[in-house]
Amino acid sequence: MSAKMSVLLSAKAADEKWGKNALVTFEADSAVVHLTEENVLPAIQRAGRKLDAQGIKNVELVGEGWDLECIWAFVQGHRNAKPGNEVSWNGLSDTDEAELQARLMATNWVRDIINQSAEVVRPSQLASRAGELIKSLAPEHVTYKIIKGNDLLDEGWNGIHTVGRGSERSPAMLRLDYNPTGNADAPVHTCVVGKGITFDSGGYSMKPSAGMTAMKADMGGSALATGALALAIARGTNKRIKLILCCAENMVSGRAFKLGDIITYKNGKTVEVLNTDAEGRLVLADGLIYASSQNPELIIDCATLTGAAKNALGNDYHALFSFDHGLAQKALMAASDENEGLWPLPLAEQHRGMMPSNFADLSNISQGDFMPGASTAAAFLSYFVDDYQNGWMHIDASGTYRKSANDKWAAGATGMGVRTLANILCDHEQD
Repeated sequence: MSAKMSVLLSAKAADEKWGKNALVTFEADSAVVHLTEENVLPAIQRAGRKLDAQGIKNVELVGEGWDLECIWAFVQGHRNAKPGNEVSWNGLSDTDEAELQARLMATNWVRDIINQSAEVVRPSQLASRAGELIKSLAPEHVTYKIIKGNDLLDEGWNGIHTVGRGSERSPAMLRLDYNPTGNADAPVHTCVVGKGITFDSGGYSMKPSAGMTAMKADMGGSALATGALALAIARGTNKRIKLILCCAENMVSGRAFKLGDIITYKNGKTVEVLNTDAEGRLVLADGLIYASSQNPELIIDCATLTGAAKNALGNDYHALFSFDHGLAQKALMAASDENEGLWPLPLAEQHRGMMPSNFADLSNISQGDFMPGASTAAAFLSYFVDDYQNGWMHIDASGTYRKSANDKWAAGATGMGVRTLANILCDHEQD
């Protein structure tokens, strides 16, 4: 269906001829969304998903009730991974229109780059495209550098190099500096670190085929981190923020890392590899070491890190880990303000002792029965943050990508979390 369909909101229940509690009904060239629930935003998102699923690709939101959040909810449901969907609207204030366009800019970039194949989004391309996006938003305030291949070894970034050396596509590290102060010596307020595994075969601890189908999305943490900074800049954040993306492809070859290998990190920590499919934490360690060296007030890392977090929370929440309870509460409030899912999982000192190694300071996986895999993964990362008990939080991005559609989301990337993280980047500066 190519003709534009008008979509209206109604507080009245649908006529019984449409079925009990019908959400959407149709009249000539228009559709009516019946909002009889107390929480209208999820219902509007479901309506957007329903219209897309019925092949209604070009819609105009008309009539009363279409405020910023309602339009946003509809667009999130109506969008899918293929081009061609169009939604138009009128009547927003200049401020709300600017906010909506900023959200669309940031989340569309995130969703598009995650949905693209690993043949298109290679490690160096992920780094350069992220740098180009942020540079385009504030060219006079952004500088960045990409370190690739064996140059990583020259600078001591052994984790990224180790994970990526088995691929023909060179691993890369993006170091981006957003500094709107105009002062080259201004302190860094926040460092945001992203996991950028552009494809994860599992390495020699190889995933089964069904577990590999969504692994083009294993760079979702880097996409989330980049999109959040983009939205924070659009919202006017004026603090110095550094973005560090740790990008690699985890493949099998004669050069690939193996079980039993030991990685020596720049901070002196040694790690025994007991599972090559626990590679995200190995690249993030480099990013966190660099972030700590910048002495920021806040370090946030984002990663599609564990299946354990997804098993706990599904696709509707990102998992939050932090030893800093005040920071965790601010993050949860930010998610609530932005109508996004974020939920805390445990992280305590005891988890730091669950990754023993006979040959190194620690191993890259927890060992024993009924191990809390998401918590121990977060605990692993803490070894690479100088002051891990204060000003550091880890987001295990469980809701970044959906392998199949549901009644609110199309299959593919969601863009969830961009608003929450941007909120944190903007709000924390006022503390």
